[in-house]
Amino acid sequence: MSPTSETAQGGRRLVIVESPAKAKTIKGYLGPGYVVEASVGHIRDLPNGAAEVPEKYTGEVRRLGVDVEHDFQPVYVVNADKKAQVRKLKEQLAESDELYLATDEDREGEAIAWHLLEVLKPKVPVHRMVFHEITKDAIREAVANPRELNKRMVDAQETRRILDRLYGYEVSPVLWKKVMPRLSAGRVQSVATRLVVERERERIAFRSAEYWDLTGTFGTGRGGDASDPAVLTARLNTVDGRRVAQGRDFGADGRLKSSQVLHLDESAARALAAALEDASFAVRSVESKPYRRSPYAPFRTTTLQQEASRKLGFGAKATMQIAQKLYENGFITYMRTDSTTLSDTAVAAARAQVTQLYGADYLPEKPRTYAGKVKNAQEAHEAIRPSGDRFRTPGETGLTGDQFRLYELIWKRTVASQMKDAVGNSVTVRIGGRAADGRDAEFTASGKTITFHGFMKAYVEGADDPNAELDDRERRLPQVAEGDALTAEELSVDGHATKPPARYTEASLVKELEEREIGRPSTYASIIGTILDRGYVFKKGTALVPSFLSFAVVNLLEKHFGRLVDYDFTARMEDDLDRIARGEAQAVPWLRRFYFGEGEAAGAASEAGNGDGDHLGGLKELVTDLGAIDAREISSFPVGNDIKLRVGRYGPYVERGEKDAENHQRADVPDDLAPDELTVELAEELLAKPSGDFELGTDPVSGRPIVAKDGRYGPYVTEILPEGTPKTGKNAVKPRTASLFKSMSLDTVTLEDALRLMSLPRVVGADAEGVEITAQNGRYGPYLKKGTDSRSLETEEQLFTITLDEALAIYAQPKQRGRAAAKPPLKELGTDPVSERPVVVKDGRFGPYVTDGETNATLRSGDSVEAITPERGYELLAEKRAKGPAKKTAKKAPAKKAPAKKTAAKKTAAKKTTAAKKTAATKTAATAAKKPAAKKATAATKTAAGTATATEE
Repeated sequence: MSPTSETAQGGRRLVIVESPAKAKTIKGYLGPGYVVEASVGHIRDLPNGAAEVPEKYTGEVRRLGVDVEHDFQPVYVVNADKKAQVRKLKEQLAESDELYLATDEDREGEAIAWHLLEVLKPKVPVHRMVFHEITKDAIREAVANPRELNKRMVDAQETRRILDRLYGYEVSPVLWKKVMPRLSAGRVQSVATRLVVERERERIAFRSAEYWDLTGTFGTGRGGDASDPAVLTARLNTVDGRRVAQGRDFGADGRLKSSQVLHLDESAARALAAALEDASFAVRSVESKPYRRSPYAPFRTTTLQQEASRKLGFGAKATMQIAQKLYENGFITYMRTDSTTLSDTAVAAARAQVTQLYGADYLPEKPRTYAGKVKNAQEAHEAIRPSGDRFRTPGETGLTGDQFRLYELIWKRTVASQMKDAVGNSVTVRIGGRAADGRDAEFTASGKTITFHGFMKAYVEGADDPNAELDDRERRLPQVAEGDALTAEELSVDGHATKPPARYTEASLVKELEEREIGRPSTYASIIGTILDRGYVFKKGTALVPSFLSFAVVNLLEKHFGRLVDYDFTARMEDDLDRIARGEAQAVPWLRRFYFGEGEAAGAASEAGNGDGDHLGGLKELVTDLGAIDAREISSFPVGNDIKLRVGRYGPYVERGEKDAENHQRADVPDDLAPDELTVELAEELLAKPSGDFELGTDPVSGRPIVAKDGRYGPYVTEILPEGTPKTGKNAVKPRTASLFKSMSLDTVTLEDALRLMSLPRVVGADAEGVEITAQNGRYGPYLKKGTDSRSLETEEQLFTITLDEALAIYAQPKQRGRAAAKPPLKELGTDPVSERPVVVKDGRFGPYVTDGETNATLRSGDSVEAITPERGYELLAEKRAKGPAKKTAKKAPAKKAPAKKTAAKKTAAKKTTAAKKTAATKTAATAAKKPAAKKATAATKTAAGTATATEE
């Protein structure tokens, strides 16, 4: 079908998609007879707080935005920032003969289409237009074959939204009361946080074990080459038939799991090595097995996020942002999918490129198919692949930067999925010798050779462990046979220590959530973004580190809402939601049981909340009875030596003894300290540091005491004003205050230092025109000020030493766009793999940031200059590039006066204005009468908008 010719006969058609970028691309494929507009995401949602709820709703409905007493009916409101867009869509619809709803083909997209129908109320024919790639053929095919709106998918999405609202709006206020204001809980985000916290608990409880072994370098006695090396390296495997302990043989407590293995310490390992110095060694066995590796399935959402993290250093959020742009611009298929299926068209395209680029030898006889691994997967979409019936190679796309790299990754994986297996051989060689003391020692070496690389020519999957050996890595061993004599050229004694379990990265957390069947793969990026934004988790390099705050939150949830953060229970909830989506269960009875409980279970919510029995609900009762929750106990954790870590409203701190007691000690804990690094020794060190106010002496001029303090923004000195000094009003007196220089500390600052600091700003002199020049210490460092002209100084000491001539010389130089001379980098990270430019860490006006000269990205709260890795630096730059340049708000041009019109028109306008004024006056009076009630409701619910609303899953 030709859309343009059809439209000429059928009138004007309005097509609504979610994003402006997608609208622009689709418009180019449909022609002039179609108007393509964007809804810009959801146009309607549950209200963000009581202020947005229509006046007719009161009580619990006003607080929750859901009428729990009447079949959990949601209250939907048009988002304030979407009202103008809705008005525009209505105007476009009024001039159209047909409406096409072209939102994404998933639950979220189907719900957006339904909301559009509910708000726009079209009186023209409506069609649901679906596609999984934005290409000319796909879009025209979608226009020609529309379908009806899938109400079952809408119901499923609506149930999820209501469930998440009830969870977030009921549990989050408990966190505000018992832990800290402005926290949030969510069906998946709380479980994801618990996973990260539990891993940190394992690291805290972990006890390292030391073990030793031997590594031997054995020579064959003949010359070697690449295919037949002259030596092989083997590790000690057994002594007198008893296997030597390795790291896997120790538990988290540092003890051996089994007494059957031999644990060598350093002295025993060295004694064995000495006894083997003159031993004769020979090959005892050579075991060869065929090696075969099949290609990996094409990408789905989670595997793309994992590989982009491993290979490109992208976070999950950045990966999805870049993929979204590739999809909207027609380069890849839809990027939110659980499916590994490829269409016949895609298989044909991939097979054609295998033949073209690698040759017929790499093409299997039959196309490969991949079974879905995700339970209850949404199979409406294909796997993520290059779009079209012929794949563009990365070089043909014209893409650059991060978009090029991600497209290349997707293209390689898709093509490789239709290639032959890699084949080869794996070999294990056992080497034995008898020590001088009669003990028998056996060493083993493993090798792998690949005789046909198959799909590995195109693509090899990365690994979460940076030390893991990738699939295409070969280890060639000498060609030896059983009985061959070998010479021990070197026997080295190696010490090892077991390591705690690795922290989650974004990639491994995504993998863990998916394996536990918790949440939906399409939401993982936003879930990780939420727990980072809430301060529950921060990053050290690529590792996700839980904050002490998250320990308090998880502690409360585990003790009092155990069911809600139970991994199996959360996965079963996902199953229930999918049953509702398939029409096998009804939403309202399920929600009623979750919220109110049923039968005997309804009266035992507190027990059920802690995981006892098969009980789905009773959430309302759980959040009502909070008397058993001791806020102080929830936020307290023993460290040792009578020291406790406490999470306060203003951050974590360590404490010994009770407040106001004689020997009470307290010290703040750095926000970026990983919990497993808080040892007893470090806690003692923190408590030993000076804290509180330090009396430095008395100002000889004013007679006022001078003290040094540690404030929220760092250490500073100030004077103590006499009692009765007015602190507010027009006669208020402010004490002199000054921040300490970077070179100073609380325990070394003197009265003389304090008086010098408080003497600032210092008058340096005046210029030829009599304008005064002062030296001042500001938020961004020391500087000179002359009228409105400021110039930065290089050092803080210059504030006291700079002369008038030196100041005038500085002002004689051209101003460098308001900035000081460029500071040297704080750290060099290496070469960015995208821009191929050197990446450094610099100190900027708003703190340290990474830059490659083109893109700047500020370090996050969990990053530090000392600990940041090159990979983390590249990831921050990738995320910044994915967001694109900051949008500048265009200045509004002054309104032009309209030319004078006819007198009749003026009269009509005057009448309309008068009527409008009357209406406005009436509305104002009505609003004023209703304001007290609205204020009460708003106060009762606080501002849920900033806390519990953004708790989708």
